[in-house]
Amino acid sequence: MAKPAWQSVGAKTARRRARRPRFALGMVSAGLLLGVSLTACTGVPAEPPANDTAPSNSGAPEPSATPAPDATLVPDGTAAENLVYFNFLAAAVTKANPAADGRAYIDALVAGGFDRAAIEVTFDRTQADLAADSIQFSVRFAGECLIGQIGPASNGFHSVVVPILSTGLCLVGSTRQIDW
Repeated sequence: MAKPAWQSVGAKTARRRARRPRFALGMVSAGLLLGVSLTACTGVPAEPPANDTAPSNSGAPEPSATPAPDATLVPDGTAAENLVYFNFLAAAVTKANPAADGRAYIDALVAGGFDRAAIEVTFDRTQADLAADSIQFSVRFAGECLIGQIGPASNGFHSVVVPILSTGLCLVGSTRQIDW
């Protein structure tokens, strides 16, 4: 007995659908195999060549690596040119106290030469009196904004240079009054 045309089409579609998971599994397996193969091709760095020469006892000390100078404020520079200094100051605060509040960052920026009137900072605590997930602070500098963010939700310190908002400010939303 011959099946109606609509049943044979349904059977073909069902067979195709049954093959899809096997095809997808095959493609995923092939991708993983390719990834593992490429990973295996990366070489291990060669060991530095052994030094066969004996150290000289000439009495003269070998020159040591000169530490990089600390970053400094470039008063006539751009915001981008001062981002390294901004980061340097923020890193010093974080290093001194990983749980530092917004005031510590603002005090460091002011002590570092940034204009207090051009600085903004968000609140350390939420309206429900919980610790903020992150603190943002900014400096308007040379027509742009240096913005830093730190806190548990930000996965470390991050900074960026962005244009000033149409409000004339750098941060969106409520900020603390810097009155200390």
